[in-house]
Amino acid sequence: MNQERVYQVVFGPHISEKATIVAEGSGQYVFRVAKDATKPEIKKAVEQLFEVKVQSVHTLIQKGKVKRTMRGVGKRNDVKKAYVRLAEGQEIDFLAAE
Repeated sequence: MNQERVYQVVFGPHISEKATIVAEGSGQYVFRVAKDATKPEIKKAVEQLFEVKVQSVHTLIQKGKVKRTMRGVGKRNDVKKAYVRLAEGQEIDFLAAE
């Protein structure tokens, strides 16, 4: 996988309360990914970006909320997220990567 495609697949970490709890407990990390990204692509991209060994990848599409505005009804964009489980002893330090 070329370097350009890596940055098109993985947009960055998804930071939330649930993502933090999952990362501390089971060694899983949550990333926002492209809607057309496949599990093997996500695995290769994370391994290249962070130099870790990925054990498994689970994906989901979070549907955007419907919100009422002054001009009527609007909808937020859908987001595809990937839960990436790393091999034993592996971890990602997002602060050191910057």
